[in-house]
Amino acid sequence: MAPRRDTRRRMLFSAVDLMRERGAAGVTIDAVLERSGAPRGSVYYHFPGGRAELVADALDLAGASITALIEGASGDGAIQALHRFSAFWASVLRDSDFAAGCPVVSVAVGGSSEEDHLRPAVAETMGRWRDVLTAAMAVDGIESRAAASLATMAIASIEGAIILCRVQRSVEPLDDVIGHLEGLVTAAAAGSRAGE
Repeated sequence: MAPRRDTRRRMLFSAVDLMRERGAAGVTIDAVLERSGAPRGSVYYHFPGGRAELVADALDLAGASITALIEGASGDGAIQALHRFSAFWASVLRDSDFAAGCPVVSVAVGGSSEEDHLRPAVAETMGRWRDVLTAAMAVDGIESRAAASLATMAIASIEGAIILCRVQRSVEPLDDVIGHLEGLVTAAAAGSRAGE
């Protein structure tokens, strides 16, 4: 049973990698088979819904993995969560020679009507990221409305920085954004303490 699970897992990770590099439209059955080394018959065995199911499951895997990464650091406050998120993306960018971006964002901005059914999953994933960062900011003592707003800005800023990093082939934009976000989190926490 384990080899079958391994094949499915390889296919999913290959689909996530393709999504990072080419967007959801670039996740084709042929590309996943080539990258994963899986036999053609395994597609409909593991993904009876074909490409649509494979892409949806890869999106779920990517979103859950990134959420778990942020959650793992959120108990230590927002700055720790932001640094862990940043370190993850810096590693992904460098390891891919700046070819890989965020698979969740690639689906959000892909624009293909074939992926419209995935948009609710994208919205839910990004909502979870916001909730986790908001909770991390609450650990720092930031008032809930300010924390939610700052969490939204953090996600938007980091995702934008990832795009700039790919274009500039440097992690400097990500470092700049994290530095500014750290200052904003520190100021918001101080402001909340002063208002008590």
